[in-house]
Amino acid sequence: MSAESESDVQAKLFGKWDVTGIEYSDPSTERYITVTPIAHTMGRHAGKQFQKSEVSIVERLITRLMQTDENTGKKQMATNIVKDAFELVHDRTGENPVQVLVEAVENAAPREETVRLKYGGISVPQAVDVAPQRRVDQALMFIAEGVYSATFKSPVAAHEALADELVGAANYDVSTSAINKKEEKERVAAAAR
Repeated sequence: MSAESESDVQAKLFGKWDVTGIEYSDPSTERYITVTPIAHTMGRHAGKQFQKSEVSIVERLITRLMQTDENTGKKQMATNIVKDAFELVHDRTGENPVQVLVEAVENAAPREETVRLKYGGISVPQAVDVAPQRRVDQALMFIAEGVYSATFKSPVAAHEALADELVGAANYDVSTSAINKKEEKERVAAAAR
């Protein structure tokens, strides 16, 4: 393999998906959604609270998918699920699946949530704006929970559920679990204004 084609392969996620021309529609979350061709950094960011935003959004999705009882510590399996889901997303949409993931995270990120304030002896819900890093974290959580609930005691394969979740969230489909949870969170916050 020549040096030119070798560097070309290294610049692509999973050796297949280009990560250079990604467009962001939400300027607030843009600096917290990092896209790199590396899907496994071996935890170099661990222990540093705000450096998780420097980790690739694909790796953060993989890590979030591992956070269930059955899949704890099975990073290779979670990586294969994401890789297969990206293939399905590309087959269904014809787009770069990394771009679809970025759009899904931007669409599933809630803008408002509630906190509990105590006045005297009563607690009152109060609507607050969500910080951009927390928005990205919650969007990844909603996507992973949607995949888990779609595959729990179901014949649906995990990569199919993830592909459905990503395509639905990227298209802002309210029947998708991630968008549904975002809408619910914002609806509760609107009632607490």
